[in-house]
Amino acid sequence: MSKQTEITERTPLLLPDGNLNAVGWCRHCLADYNKNFIPVFLRPRKKEWDFYQISDGNWLIQINFANISVAAFATCSILNLRSGDRRDLLSLKLLPGKKFALSSVNAESPSCFKFKKGNTYLEFNVQKDFRDITFISKKGRTPIEVKLRAKHLPNHESITVITPFRLPKRFFLTTKINCMQTEGFFRTGDFRYDFNPVETFCVLDWGRGVWPHKNFWYWGNGSKIINGKLFGFEITWGIGDDSQATETCLFYDGKAHKIGAVDVSSPPYIQGFMKPWTFISDDGRFNLTMTPFFDNETGALFFGLLGMKSHQVHGYFNGTVTLDDGTVLTIRNMYAFCEYVENLW
Repeated sequence: MSKQTEITERTPLLLPDGNLNAVGWCRHCLADYNKNFIPVFLRPRKKEWDFYQISDGNWLIQINFANISVAAFATCSILNLRSGDRRDLLSLKLLPGKKFALSSVNAESPSCFKFKKGNTYLEFNVQKDFRDITFISKKGRTPIEVKLRAKHLPNHESITVITPFRLPKRFFLTTKINCMQTEGFFRTGDFRYDFNPVETFCVLDWGRGVWPHKNFWYWGNGSKIINGKLFGFEITWGIGDDSQATETCLFYDGKAHKIGAVDVSSPPYIQGFMKPWTFISDDGRFNLTMTPFFDNETGALFFGLLGMKSHQVHGYFNGTVTLDDGTVLTIRNMYAFCEYVENLW
């Protein structure tokens, strides 16, 4: 059974020598990202991003801003999960220095981040009860406009995990917030699509860290209304040393229910990405099978030295999950996703 060390008090992430001050998981982002303690020789390896994914099971929007020290970039992907039609945009700034610094304290503090370069404008306006997400681009012949509001219920718990790597002074601080019902629209040229907040959910992937060059991971996430209450799950594994806490959790009616390590019964890169994925946790509390309907395959690896290759597979999940008090929830045809990523950067 995997160990789960819960952090319950606010703490600085790093000690003055660059080592982690704490390792484990928490129900809110209690680790303050004091990046000034990252050793100078490791700062070129620093990675920071705010990634929002919004979907109703038909259309998918991914909006990201990342600063990886050697470059900063804003991206927007609009994808029809049924037809495969997509539009991808990238605005890149090389060697950004201290410009375009993302919120540096934690994932939940109110903040407003803006990026403008040429014909691209991105804004993340984070408030206590909502997050406004804006992306506007006038590149090319067809302008794009995305305006969304992801609502966050007061005191709704999430999961933050502090993970070390085997290499010294390397770490990953991440917060995943899902169960955010989302309203708004996107427009491409003359086509406009409005999201129904009853069926549309947003997940935030907030990441800060100093990583080794070579990594892989699985990331699965989903949200749904079950029995009139918000339900969601977060399953990530493969990144770093998770001996003190796994990035695996259930959410129901605003509360986090910590579960053990999760794996798939057969690796999708062996069995095929479009065959069913069966997930089970080491404590038996997460027992779901995903039947895929779309593989959002992106990226490439160049000569085994650089790049990122991703299969983000979308499907319908069926099975059971068990809450902390022993309550078993039956999951029927829940739209969600799980991805497998190989990363060299």
